Amino acid sequence: MALRHAVLAALVDHDASGYELTKVFDMSVANYWYASPQQLYAELTRLEESGLITGREVAQDKRPNKRVFAITDSGREALRDFIDVASKPAFIRDDLLVKVHAAEAGNLQSLVDDLTERAAHAEAKAHRFEGLLQILRGDRTEAEFLVDATRVGPYLTGLRGISFERENAAWCRRAAEVLTARIRAEVGGTP
Repeated sequence: MALRHAVLAALVDHDASGYELTKVFDMSVANYWYASPQQLYAELTRLEESGLITGREVAQDKRPNKRVFAITDSGREALRDFIDVASKPAFIRDDLLVKVHAAEAGNLQSLVDDLTERAAHAEAKAHRFEGLLQILRGDRTEAEFLVDATRVGPYLTGLRGISFERENAAWCRRAAEVLTARIRAEVGGTP
């Protein structure tokens, strides 16, 4: 998958400025595709040049004008083509896993601190996703929403984000517990 597909997917429901898209990416799309604001703005330029999105200037009071982007018919077609292609299996590329793999080569307490911070970050992200799903559902139960909502894709990816972040937090806490026990054993304390 290329960043272009994630941007096109983010524009399916409504037009957005580059700033608004960075917020969408930060709050929901980042659960499955990370992009820095610089990458996002560069991709918007490429998408517009290739005719997959259009941009228009929107005047604002007491603020500089902003550029708002909309997906074109060609962009929707490119997204449909992307959906039709079989997906490749996902893989993990995470520096924290490399650190844990080499744990005994470094400062275990530093690694425990890193794991504890990552667990807290993952729990916070899961909580944000839960809030977003509540907003999407409104007054409906999840079962009602999944049956009668116009679009369930963002909800389903939010569910995956919650599951991923909760599992990530649990693994980080478990790894931190194991390493903490090893630290205690090294200094003669009780594991």
